[in-house]
Amino acid sequence: MIFLSGNHIELLETGAEYFPALLAAIAAAKQTIQLETYIFAADATGKAVTAALAAAARRGVTVRVLVDGFGARDFPAGLGRELVAAGGELEVYRPEAARLAMRRNRLRRLHRKLAVIDGRIAFVGGINIIDDADTPTLGPRFDYAVRIEGPLVAQICQDAHHLWRLVGWARLKRRPPKPPPHLCASLPPAGQMSAAFVVRDNLRHRRDIEEAYLAALTNAQGEVVIASAYFLPGRRFRHALCEAAARGCRVTVLLQGQVEYALLHYATQALYGQLLKSGVRIFEYRAGFLHAKVAVVDDGWATVGSSNIDPFSLLLAREANVVIRDQGFAARLKDSLARAMAKDAVEITAADFHRSGLFIRATRWAAYGLVRLMLGVTRYGGEDYRE
Repeated sequence: MIFLSGNHIELLETGAEYFPALLAAIAAAKQTIQLETYIFAADATGKAVTAALAAAARRGVTVRVLVDGFGARDFPAGLGRELVAAGGELEVYRPEAARLAMRRNRLRRLHRKLAVIDGRIAFVGGINIIDDADTPTLGPRFDYAVRIEGPLVAQICQDAHHLWRLVGWARLKRRPPKPPPHLCASLPPAGQMSAAFVVRDNLRHRRDIEEAYLAALTNAQGEVVIASAYFLPGRRFRHALCEAAARGCRVTVLLQGQVEYALLHYATQALYGQLLKSGVRIFEYRAGFLHAKVAVVDDGWATVGSSNIDPFSLLLAREANVVIRDQGFAARLKDSLARAMAKDAVEITAADFHRSGLFIRATRWAAYGLVRLMLGVTRYGGEDYRE
């Protein structure tokens, strides 16, 4: 993990802040737009982003959109046609993933959410191209992204174009041409923040995001705050959390309170007892669906990205996070999480957990056992998910 100084990084909370910033950057683009997303929905937000991308393509901007073959399986035959008709380019990561099958490699997904505009501005985070408020009985999704200017953008740009070429190579069975050198040129300082771009893939960077978390937890001295929509850490990660709490750190995790995927929801709750016993505080977000994947450690380390702390993100999917070393940014993110926990979350105490009935306790451990069995069948997880 290489930290680059001289960046300006703006925290964007929920789609209410993210999409206006993204649309403004697309509208101002002059040369290139590279966008990656897991979900690209055909709702009002998806239509607005598609219209902006199509308008950019019609004025001569090179527009390239990469979507996942499962999460955005309807996009190529839907809004993707509008984009291509306007002159934009579209690639689909593992389109065979849209067909149900238990082949091991089809479990790998493109879960990254990022955009690079003219090689000058980048967006990285957990927000898909979808309306925050598409759940009428709940509040909007709670998630984050960052807007980046400065030297780190060149690295994000290079990685996005590298993945675009890999996907094209897999489809065409020949290597696409390299982008021109000026496309992702080095940029002058735009601020004072130090940051690193960290990815997870199935080759050279299989554990990079997890190792970044583990290093921060190992060095934590004062406070750890983690928000993760899907939370099923392996043994090393759980031990790192518990050991930080044992050293006297205030360790808090903000987790999903709504049942979105029942299997993972109850499997996660099976871990509450160990965490609570070790002194980890647990909050469940109840106002809507929690979709955040962020953390703050002590006063100057923070991460925002697409990676949850679960086997899907840490062992299977392509993910992208930004790690920021800056006290001001860490404080803003921590304050935002504190407001969410105070207003829209409920703390789960040891007494609450132990009051659960026999049926709920059995459901939790059955769900956890089933997840471990699935990991074993697919040969993912290794020792980290063996008790």
